[in-house]
Amino acid sequence: MNPRIVAALISRYIYLYARSPIRMVEMVFWPMVDILVWGFLTVFLQRNTSGDFPQFITFLLGAMILWDILFRAQQGVAISFLEDVWTRNLINIFVAPVRTAEYLGATFVVGLMRIAVTVTALVLVGWFAYSFNLFVLEWWLLPFFVNLMLFGWSLGIISTALILRWGQAAESLAWAVPFFIQPVVAVFYPVSVLPGWLQPVALALPVTHVFEGMREVMKTGTMDWTSLVWAMALNLVYLALAGALFVWILRFTRSRGLLTKFATQ
Repeated sequence: MNPRIVAALISRYIYLYARSPIRMVEMVFWPMVDILVWGFLTVFLQRNTSGDFPQFITFLLGAMILWDILFRAQQGVAISFLEDVWTRNLINIFVAPVRTAEYLGATFVVGLMRIAVTVTALVLVGWFAYSFNLFVLEWWLLPFFVNLMLFGWSLGIISTALILRWGQAAESLAWAVPFFIQPVVAVFYPVSVLPGWLQPVALALPVTHVFEGMREVMKTGTMDWTSLVWAMALNLVYLALAGALFVWILRFTRSRGLLTKFATQ
């Protein structure tokens, strides 16, 4: 992997956002709407419940912010690919001496930058509007962040591969793929709420362990290290499988001439 090529690709995406500031709205507007809705819901539940429940209900805000880390990591990969499609730059990318790993590496960094912008805004709004401090998770926040970002990258690669295979008609997958799994990964509720047959499926997804761990840390201040080990191991498997899928579909589209057709639609 050539760092100069990766840096050049990253610069291209930065220039794209700098020349069109309206693109920044998408990174802030919808997350702000989400945190306002969940924030007001949390306030309502706190005021209308008793016992220890009001203290624990704040996990809704934490879950929303952590979910957005995963979503923005996925968007960093998928939307960066679509930006090249929309600007008719896809052919230029793939005929240039750019390796697949370099291209994906650049989109990973773009995803990280998108996360930084969005999460900073969410943390500030959560703090000033609802007195919610995400850093109550303390140092546990770091492994949570890493695992969510890795799985977001995997979903982004899968989204991109599916769009590459099925064409612009499948562009909605860039936004839809993360929400296919959201009901299963127990973002806003524990795994125990799911039907018994669905719980093994949930535990086979790495981010389930993150959201379960978040609730455990907010309640007790600690969690089982085994869950984080499982999450990291599963993430490495999913990332490898997603990368293999992308390489296979890219070779398939090139051999069938679908890449040229897709890029010029």
